[in-house]
Amino acid sequence: MHFIYTKWDERFNRQHGKTPFDTLWNLFQELLTISGGDVSQALRWLNQIDEEHQITDQFDDGYGIGDFIEDLKDRGYIQFDEEQSIMVPTAKTDRSIRQKALEEIFNQLKKGGSGNHKTNYTGKGLERQPETRDWKPGDDISHIDSTGTMMNMLKHSSIDQFQLREKDLRVYNTDHYTSVSTVLLIDLSHSMILYGEDRITPAKKVAMALSELIMSNYAKDSLDIVAFGNEAWKIQIKDLPYLKVGPYHTNTRHGLQVARHILQRKKFSNKQIFMITDGKPSCMFEHGKLYKNSFGIDRKIVNKVLDEAVMCRREGIDITTFMIASDPYLQNFVRELTEANQGRAYYASLNNLGSYIFEDYIKNRRKRVR
Repeated sequence: MHFIYTKWDERFNRQHGKTPFDTLWNLFQELLTISGGDVSQALRWLNQIDEEHQITDQFDDGYGIGDFIEDLKDRGYIQFDEEQSIMVPTAKTDRSIRQKALEEIFNQLKKGGSGNHKTNYTGKGLERQPETRDWKPGDDISHIDSTGTMMNMLKHSSIDQFQLREKDLRVYNTDHYTSVSTVLLIDLSHSMILYGEDRITPAKKVAMALSELIMSNYAKDSLDIVAFGNEAWKIQIKDLPYLKVGPYHTNTRHGLQVARHILQRKKFSNKQIFMITDGKPSCMFEHGKLYKNSFGIDRKIVNKVLDEAVMCRREGIDITTFMIASDPYLQNFVRELTEANQGRAYYASLNNLGSYIFEDYIKNRRKRVR
């Protein structure tokens, strides 16, 4: 594990009303994410950083790392697990880390209303538009344009007799809202930390931010998280900050299969898969055994993945792939996958992966619903 340090200036935090706890808490959450939820390891790193950069020496009230640890316990951020005999993070910490990821990655996000997604289709919905149209059976009477309706009625009524006809009725257009089911696929294969480059931490941050965005702003949506290595398995949102890369190959086919089966059970008309990966598919299940090939592109594996992408397309499931590797032959595979599914692909660096997720997630909401 390597860190890049810059000189710490506590004056900035004091000017912005941050307490010593706030300063250390922000840093601790970052370290806890990198450590995969290992509280002891995160605290050791925190001590090392403090020793090198004298962070606590700049606090006016003599606040130290020991005080910070006690505050973590008192505020309910960590607790002792008697079964494992170690300190572990609590659900309160899980939520805080997701919120921090949301703020960090989607810092331009402005929280919206009730959590639905506006489409380009106007019809029966929740938000009134200024434009009006003729009333049709089934339209909500609360959206009647009283002024326009009265004007139409007056055109054929006499001064002593008013007659309202059905064709006089005008109603306001309304934005139609839709709900979306999303499965987020996260690659946990060994290549996510290969050659000393940490790709899993940015991927986890994106997943945490996306989950917090949906739970906070889009309550009617559904989000499922699936990790994949030698095989694919569903994980809980609370476990996102603490995912760890394993000695795995990349079973992209099984990941897509698990995601597709989850979406088959969803009632929403809009279904999509977001896949964050940095490598080619290198294994698959065949006749109950794991077929593996880590050397180059294996067409046998790739073709099965493309077959799965076509099945997703036939079931109306869009696949958006976020490729965080620059190898041309890996990008060629993603292009094949995208063409087979008629989905989307982004070739993102680690720094802009979050913004691409956000932009495409919102864009996918603005679909024409018929």
